[in-house]
Amino acid sequence: MIGGHDAVILAAGGSQRLGRPKQLLTLDGESLIARVSRLVDATGPGKTIAVLGAYAERLCGQLNGAMAVFNPDWATGMASSLRLAADALAGRHDPVLVVVVDQLALDEAHLVRLLAAHDGARDTVTAYGETLGVPAVLRAATLARATHLRGDTGFRALWSDEAPLAIRADALAVDVDTEDDVARAIAAGLLDRD
Repeated sequence: MIGGHDAVILAAGGSQRLGRPKQLLTLDGESLIARVSRLVDATGPGKTIAVLGAYAERLCGQLNGAMAVFNPDWATGMASSLRLAADALAGRHDPVLVVVVDQLALDEAHLVRLLAAHDGARDTVTAYGETLGVPAVLRAATLARATHLRGDTGFRALWSDEAPLAIRADALAVDVDTEDDVARAIAAGLLDRD
């Protein structure tokens, strides 16, 4: 357990392309939202915010101690969830671990690597392929700037002033957006059969 940080779980999406809540897909009988909540909790955050939207009522009971924040504007994109997370953590100064629920290869070891590498001088992010993204450890000041984001813009837009520290984890490029993605994940043993 690392501690000394807060955490945000982004889980407000409506899974439109999938047509059902990806947050409730299961791996070893555990829903993806419960799994990510457990992995985040294992890192010892001071406060964990789970931003919920489309399926909030169905997800609330699976948050493993995270505080649910409802995003009524979830359909407008990720920026609205990041703004709510920034508001919920306003006034706190610890770095913030930010995760999503559909990176099937995510494990506690990667979260610990990110947190251990974070020195506070810049944000620490995950690299996969040519992408820099989540999971990430953001400085509190970076998350506070999320109040200026709009639409489906994520926190990458906040890195214009300096490049983040990147920790490579190519397996995290695999996420779930369509039924074809689900079928591939089941075949690879990364999701349970329905």
